[in-house]
Amino acid sequence: MPVLSQIFIHPIKSTRALPLTQARVEPMGLEHDRRWMLIRPDGSFITGRESPSLVRVSAVPTEGGLQLAAPGVPELRVQAPPADAPRQEVTIWSDRCSAARVGEAADRWFSQYLGEPVALVYVDARMERPVDPKYAGPEDRVGFPDGFPLLLLSRASLEALNARLPQPVTVEHFRPNLVVEDCEPFAEDGWKRLRVGSVELEVVKPCARCVFTTVDPQTGEKAKNGEPLRTLTEFRRMNGKVMFGQNVLVRRPGMIRVGDPITW
Repeated sequence: MPVLSQIFIHPIKSTRALPLTQARVEPMGLEHDRRWMLIRPDGSFITGRESPSLVRVSAVPTEGGLQLAAPGVPELRVQAPPADAPRQEVTIWSDRCSAARVGEAADRWFSQYLGEPVALVYVDARMERPVDPKYAGPEDRVGFPDGFPLLLLSRASLEALNARLPQPVTVEHFRPNLVVEDCEPFAEDGWKRLRVGSVELEVVKPCARCVFTTVDPQTGEKAKNGEPLRTLTEFRRMNGKVMFGQNVLVRRPGMIRVGDPITW
């Protein structure tokens, strides 16, 4: 029987993965996952695709905020903005929504680290970002992931990929929230409705992969040989896109824990 073997959150979009042994699953995904994001002055979102050094930033949830650490800058603690915080229109791919500004201290910290003017924004109770209606219902919402509340990947699929690569990569290259063991490679391609403990999930579409997969999650350096994206392109191309892992919606929230069985 498949089991949940790893849980990850990324509190700020594109920052270092934080492994957990248990997590609260909310309608928008795992608690604290991608609820913060960096933007440029025009409101466009910033990711590790164009700013790979973001993966070296550690963002650890604290009571009401985050503890930040990164190479070459002092640590900083930031608090979630209050209800009356200034707001900013932000763009995430084709979506536009209104997010809360976190504050000048966080903006200065990240601007110094990245070497360009940026701002930190937050998913507050007023932000509304629907999931793509082609795959979700009108009530489904998402924070700052690329498009869906959760990303799932099986360990067997990663091993099948690594068997084709000149050097293996880690699961963190693909930034999943949920990693499943004890199933066949790419079994997740056929999954539809899942139960993890008391939580119910709906698998809605494969995840299209990009150049971010070539960024080393520890060093922030891009692989000169284009791996693992180059090899994925050879055997995981579907409808003109490279697919690896599955995008998931939450149908019943609750707690999940490493070791929970995956049932249908």
